[in-house]
Amino acid sequence: MNPEQIPQLLKQVSYADPRILPEDRQELQGLAALWAGVLTDVPAEFAMWAVGQHYAESPFPIKPSDIASRWRAHVRDRMNRHTGTLEPTRYPELDPDDVAGFMHTLRAERHAVIMGRAEPTPLKAITGADAVPDEVQERLDRIGRYMPDHARETLAQYRPVRAARERLIRTGQPDPLAVPCPWCGAAIDQACRGRRVTPGRDPESKRQGIRAPHPSRLDAARTAA
Repeated sequence: MNPEQIPQLLKQVSYADPRILPEDRQELQGLAALWAGVLTDVPAEFAMWAVGQHYAESPFPIKPSDIASRWRAHVRDRMNRHTGTLEPTRYPELDPDDVAGFMHTLRAERHAVIMGRAEPTPLKAITGADAVPDEVQERLDRIGRYMPDHARETLAQYRPVRAARERLIRTGQPDPLAVPCPWCGAAIDQACRGRRVTPGRDPESKRQGIRAPHPSRLDAARTAA
């Protein structure tokens, strides 16, 4: 906004709060200069809209910082939804080697998005085809895996419990380690434990890990599934 636009904005505010307009002309000029300095980057139409929004939500008098804060939030929201990729189909005349021209176009596009003359451009999908090719789908299915399949198979002999769980999951069977064991009390993700009871000793001190889950744990996993 410029100083010439501020009096109209203050008049808009005075409809909700008449105290905003001082009677002295010099005070009014000083107030307008102050508001113009704070709102120098805010479009006049947005400032008018922000006044209405403020008094629809708050009973307190509006300050120029309230309008400026709303404008910054508006800019941040639109730019967070804009990728700004400068697609060649939209800018066929743009030369990738022309750095100055690229930056000028980028700034112009962002300014248009901020001012509402253009809508934010969201990030497009990895492919625009109706059907994803098998090779691409296979790669997508592997995204996020910490370990490739060949490495997993090599390490299976050193991780028998983990390998057994993965085999069950791949074949669609319930994972017994996903539930606690009702027989030995093993917690989730822990292997079942054998119980050796010695007279005069705490049976808990003699529990040892075993590889095969107890039958009751298998039943509990099937029930949970």
